[in-house]
Amino acid sequence: MFENKEGRVELSQIGEFGLIDHLTEHIEIHNPETLKGVGDDAAVISTKLKTLVSTDMLVEGVHFDLAYMPLKHLGYKAVVVNISDIYAMNGTPKQFLCGIALSSRFPLEAVEELYAGMIMACNKYKVDFVGGDTTSSQSGLIISGTAIGEAEESKIAYRSGAKVNDLVCVSGDLGAAYAGLQILAREKQIFLENPNVQPDLEGKDYVLERQLKPEARQDIIALFAKMKVIPTSMIDISDGLSSELLHLCKQSKVGVAVYEDKLPIDPLTYDIGTELNIDPTTMALNGGEDYELLFTISQTDFDKIKGKEEIHIIGHITDESSGKMMVSRGGHAVDLKAQGWNALMN
Repeated sequence: MFENKEGRVELSQIGEFGLIDHLTEHIEIHNPETLKGVGDDAAVISTKLKTLVSTDMLVEGVHFDLAYMPLKHLGYKAVVVNISDIYAMNGTPKQFLCGIALSSRFPLEAVEELYAGMIMACNKYKVDFVGGDTTSSQSGLIISGTAIGEAEESKIAYRSGAKVNDLVCVSGDLGAAYAGLQILAREKQIFLENPNVQPDLEGKDYVLERQLKPEARQDIIALFAKMKVIPTSMIDISDGLSSELLHLCKQSKVGVAVYEDKLPIDPLTYDIGTELNIDPTTMALNGGEDYELLFTISQTDFDKIKGKEEIHIIGHITDESSGKMMVSRGGHAVDLKAQGWNALMN
């Protein structure tokens, strides 16, 4: 291996094909549907079910800040944000591809860390890393991931299937990723003003992990199968609960009523909101990047999900003419607004 006087390996020294060979030599194949992964012009996949395909990009300075995002965590997150979309269709992710554009400021060691995170996530979720591309960039690091999954046609959950009187549910808790982001942004600003001050992250592990190393809700999809529940509609919460609710309502041509006192908010998220003078309900509605699942189910399935601690009923679907509302703790109905992440505005 070539090293310069600083002990780092420049990507120009190893070359594109050398880089690909080096980064992919430890990739494992988990699924029999993957007939051919890395090594040819295209992967070869065989499946008897319906194929689900989704893609997401992460762009430096837009979606992440390397001042506080470790590259291994970033690689892990790049996989999770893509396979989360497959779970949001009530499917199972099987393959992952990734294209990376990066500048000369990144040595081989940095790319190794990025790939280590991606491979770690693929191994955890039993997803096959089957290919991608690398190229140069003059505008920082860009990661473009594609997830491929499968599902039985009768079990696919679309955004368009919600019906009046369906129950509106979410997995896990909301607002934690946004709370973690706010803590990281605050500590970065303090550091820039005074590099001698150590970051104050003690006791914030949960929200920091939700931001830096989110998990996809594979367990909820497994629970649906065990309970024999097929959501009438579903979406993952990447842009904020309010925005995702409006997406479901638009596609299903329905209204919705959710209740502020039913929103699941972790105590640490609540405390951080109070500390930073941010309304915890606003964090839950508009924060985004929780990658929880928002879904609707028929009321006939209520008994099946009742008592499941990871599933929270937060409201119900109404007629479209009733609007999209949140009922506050005081009993006042307020319009839901899409104030979360906007990829073309933020």
